[in-house]
Amino acid sequence: MAEPTDPPKGWNLVNRWRNNRRLLMHDVVLIGIMAVLAGCGMIYEFLLSHYAARVLGATEVAIFGVFTVMIASMGLGAFAAAHLKCPFSSFAWLELLIGLIGVSSILFIAGLIAFSYVLPSIIAETYGLHGINLSGGAINTLQWLAKNMPYLMAFILGMLIGAEIPLIAKVRESVYGMHLENNTGTIYGADYIGAGIGALIFVLFLLTLESSIAAVIAASANLLAGLLFYFCYRKHIRFSTLLLIGHLIVASVVATIAIKGPSWELALEDMLYKDQVIARMITPYQKVVITKRIIDPAKAPVWYLYINGHTQFSSLDEQIYHAMLTYPAMLASNRRERILIVGGGDGLALRDVLRWNPESVVLLELDPQIIQFFSEPVMQEGEVINRPLLELNEYALQDSRVDIHLGDAYGSVDELLAQGRMFDTIIVDLPDPSHPDLNKLYSSRFYAKLHALLSGDGAIAIQSTSPYHAKEAFISIKKTVKHAGFQRVEQYHANVPSFGEWGWTIATKAGKSAKQRIEEYSSLPVNDGWMTRELMLGAFAFNQGFYDIEPEIKVNRINSNQIIEYHRKGWAQYNDDQ
Repeated sequence: MAEPTDPPKGWNLVNRWRNNRRLLMHDVVLIGIMAVLAGCGMIYEFLLSHYAARVLGATEVAIFGVFTVMIASMGLGAFAAAHLKCPFSSFAWLELLIGLIGVSSILFIAGLIAFSYVLPSIIAETYGLHGINLSGGAINTLQWLAKNMPYLMAFILGMLIGAEIPLIAKVRESVYGMHLENNTGTIYGADYIGAGIGALIFVLFLLTLESSIAAVIAASANLLAGLLFYFCYRKHIRFSTLLLIGHLIVASVVATIAIKGPSWELALEDMLYKDQVIARMITPYQKVVITKRIIDPAKAPVWYLYINGHTQFSSLDEQIYHAMLTYPAMLASNRRERILIVGGGDGLALRDVLRWNPESVVLLELDPQIIQFFSEPVMQEGEVINRPLLELNEYALQDSRVDIHLGDAYGSVDELLAQGRMFDTIIVDLPDPSHPDLNKLYSSRFYAKLHALLSGDGAIAIQSTSPYHAKEAFISIKKTVKHAGFQRVEQYHANVPSFGEWGWTIATKAGKSAKQRIEEYSSLPVNDGWMTRELMLGAFAFNQGFYDIEPEIKVNRINSNQIIEYHRKGWAQYNDDQ
């Protein structure tokens, strides 16, 4: 009988090479899946935080709140993964669930919010309770739950996403049949890179899409990664046939949302507006909605502009706001030849300024799509849908004296300074300081730049939020302008029905204050159809003790975000009282 012989050494090398190649392919699959899923998770996180900011209004709190909840729940999910016995089955079912929740969460939240707000109308119609206020109690609780649903969805998704890394690490060790020394580091490396790529994709491509479509794209990648895992490791997955059926069901949900999601999302959003939605734009900077309300068929419709859900103007009373913003500063300026407007892309402040017949106006606006909508006819179904708005601003943006600078106002002001430009009057018509990106435009450094641009005998006016609802923010703007070098700083206010009590800050560099200069006029040089001398001077009066808290109020600096916090706190208290 022949003695057994060892296989040739070459065979061992071949077997080892084949085994290494097999493990390498497994690594490519598992690490690639982890990177894709990390990118999807980041997109879900951005979508929820972005949507929460629009729903809750307090942008910084909402975004950071969703991120905080999601990160904390990911830790809990990682702990919970230790109790899942079969990593192959658990991971496969986990991805299916993440894809389903990820693609449907925004629509679910939108639907719940819409339902909570139309429920009082439904009850009133059903039971004939017209004229009875049905707010409060259970209705308020439901609306509160609906608005805070992004946090709950963030918690659920965070828990599921947090379990991914421990499970895929176990799967990889099972494939290798041994403990891998740098296993966790490898998986985390793929996770970080994938998350970074996902964030980049969201910012560059998904930010301007409807939320439902962005969710569909992420969920599709999620499902494809899950299917790849299924086909590679189905022998290790329990109830694999049921899992495949689940993938088909979720795929059909994703396909349905891809087709119907945008229209559903818009219909749900439209339910939150009292009026007919005429146009909407999702730009890289904001979400813009234009609505039309017919109060009296015999009269012109009332138009509203909303940015990120907040009212920017109503055609019913915008004349009050823009007259109060522009007229005092124009009147208090010794000359009105060169005017600077910061913001005001709707052209309404510009319309009022042009009535003074200046030689030139420079307008700084961030969003080119806003400028386009308020300066050029927009056709829809054979009709110019923005004609009433072009007539409202009297086609001001088309005036040859107007020089529009597109871009961030902070940088645009630096360019004007570099050119040695000077202006007789400066009008600052920016949104309320409700977002961290706006903090620098309410900072002492920015006001100091405007101080350098203003002529010595000129005046500056700044929209300054509500002195009633956000008193601390209002007074902070005054102190910040003063800190920036303006010698005479005053504030005034008026009631704008669409906003409530609203306020402005006006300042001069030297000499008499704006109010003193206005008092020198016995009559107004420009008739805008609304402003009177008495009304203007009366607006400078505040109730007794209004400024008692001024010593405690802080100046807003470029890195302090103090104005953001004052504004958030003031309006949060008002919203809680509603």
